[in-house]
Amino acid sequence: MVKLFVDDKEIEVTDGSTVMQACEKIGAEIPRFCFHERLSIAGNCRMCLVEVEGSPKPVASCAMPAVEGMKVITKSDKVKTAREGVMEFLLINHPLDCPICDQGGECDLQDQALFYGRGKTRFVEDKRAVDNKPFGPLIKTIMNRCIHCTRCVRFMDEIAGVHDLGAIGRGEDMEIISNSPKGLGGELSGNIIDLCPVGALTSAPYAFKARPWELKKTNSIDIFDGLGSAIEIGSKDGQVLRVLPRLNEDINEEWLADKSRFAIDGLSNQRLDSPYKRDLKGKLVACSWEEAFKVLAENFKGLKSEEIAALVGDQACLESIVSLKDLMTEFNVTNIDCRPLLSSLPTDTKNRSGWLFNPTISGIEKADSLLIIGSQPRYEAALLDARIRKSWIANGLKIARIGGGDNASYPIEELGNNVNVIEHIYKNKHSYNKILDKSNKPLFLIGENLLNRKDGEGILGRIREIAKKYNSFSDKWNGLAILHSSASRVGALEVGFVPGNKGFNTKDIIDGVASNHIKLLWLLGVDDINLNKKPNTFVVYQGHHGDKGAEIADLILPGSAYTEKDATYLNTEGRVQRTNAAVSPPGDAKEDWKIIRAFSAFVDKVLPYDNISELRKRLANINKLLVIENSLIKGSVTDIGDTSTKLAKNLITPKNINYFMTCPISRASETMAKCSIAKSSLAAK
Repeated sequence: MVKLFVDDKEIEVTDGSTVMQACEKIGAEIPRFCFHERLSIAGNCRMCLVEVEGSPKPVASCAMPAVEGMKVITKSDKVKTAREGVMEFLLINHPLDCPICDQGGECDLQDQALFYGRGKTRFVEDKRAVDNKPFGPLIKTIMNRCIHCTRCVRFMDEIAGVHDLGAIGRGEDMEIISNSPKGLGGELSGNIIDLCPVGALTSAPYAFKARPWELKKTNSIDIFDGLGSAIEIGSKDGQVLRVLPRLNEDINEEWLADKSRFAIDGLSNQRLDSPYKRDLKGKLVACSWEEAFKVLAENFKGLKSEEIAALVGDQACLESIVSLKDLMTEFNVTNIDCRPLLSSLPTDTKNRSGWLFNPTISGIEKADSLLIIGSQPRYEAALLDARIRKSWIANGLKIARIGGGDNASYPIEELGNNVNVIEHIYKNKHSYNKILDKSNKPLFLIGENLLNRKDGEGILGRIREIAKKYNSFSDKWNGLAILHSSASRVGALEVGFVPGNKGFNTKDIIDGVASNHIKLLWLLGVDDINLNKKPNTFVVYQGHHGDKGAEIADLILPGSAYTEKDATYLNTEGRVQRTNAAVSPPGDAKEDWKIIRAFSAFVDKVLPYDNISELRKRLANINKLLVIENSLIKGSVTDIGDTSTKLAKNLITPKNINYFMTCPISRASETMAKCSIAKSSLAAK
């Protein structure tokens, strides 16, 4: 520990702390532009100047290490004059764009000019002009405003691992440039908008739409992947205009993936705002809720329970899943499933360690070796990928991969894509066993696609035994990490939306539709399914977008998107999370659980809850933790998988993902379409 004095107050800080950290520990406010807690120190802006006894001139507190006995002054006339001078220099070339700048109201330069500026300038020379740079369809650049803090450069280099930005020139001639004419690479580039302390980098899709004080701000979570990143939804006049990250050290820290941030324009495109039924000519026509329920009730009549089935999609909330399960129970239907085709995910909550990201997302930083099997975290969970890179930089994490995939932002030892590699590691006959021998906390990251194989249970069983052997499947450290790319999967498994006694799984249901054994199929937000539907099979689709599921439906029940409902989700690590309604659903669309509850009353099978509070009591009956926000549902280390299952000869491959178009919302987004085109053109080169 180091003892020093700040404004005559004694303070003790850890070794390696900076003067800025010492000052802030006693509550002294230190202005800054270039410094950021999660980035390397640059010392560019000089705004954080303080006076140190014995130093002939003010020092940059962000770059000065705290030394035993040091005496620091933060409020002297010398410090005030120095900061005023720095601000005066920063404003020499800064344009007077405040009235038309999207950063207005959230601008660090505005705030600090007010509190630390002189209020006038001695410079009357012409301001310089800088060409705007091509940062792609997501980021609008007005480089005249840039103050050369280099936060954007450091973020892309250090956090995102994409080396597309840099600086050329010196002094007044310095410019931030991109070496990518089609836009910045990676899936995290939008974060440099938040980092930019001025209006040089702003959101292109959000340009000129609203001022920050006009927005209604709602705390919620993201559902575009399985992580459940904390977000703030900004809405105006019933429309979602922007999404920003919120701080959550357990999941996303303070970052947000590009799709989660920019796909929101898809919320207003191709929306289902009225029930639709298919007429005698085979066309979908709008109808009332009463007509829709009447058609649905007529199709339920005369059917045996084994002729009815229900499937759950990737963005369904717990409330709607439980409601649909309860409705199916009223009809004695056991043909229900939430798992993908051929999935070998376990269905018993005693074996929930077979579907959870057991070490937790932040637990990646505790691991000293990582084996990625059949997954591409870069596309399946971009912020998890950033966490892996962070651990590699900070802890020297050793990373290997089975199954291949695109380039990552960290070095990977490729072990091939043959399933026999797992067999060889299992039998201690592979070179990777030497790394596991030296590892204290190995982590095995398993892509969900790996379990969507006929031999998935055999693969899971072998990985479990490997983990056991290297003390990675115990109460002290469970390094078995199943990475889900959907927001609903873990929650649906937790509440038991899986086949009941003699019930069909997803494959059997799809085959049953093709063979006409299934006469009625209820799709709750299912949009990635290929059905060979027979003419007399009735398909009801409940969802919020006119996507793939709606195309094959005979009846459409318009639901609400994640920004339009108070709902519960479980992320890939089993953490209970909540969305909060920021806007209302369009037209006649309703919250999904309310639709199911209303239909149950229509057919005299009334479900025992009339409001969200009563429904959440039903969730608590399943698991009391489901109603405690941010609680973590953990799995025990019971045996999962089956080592006796023979492994197939087909190669291990990660899920084929177009990152920018993975769900109905992102597929309806014009912004995501532009990103997808830009990425395709870059890949072609």
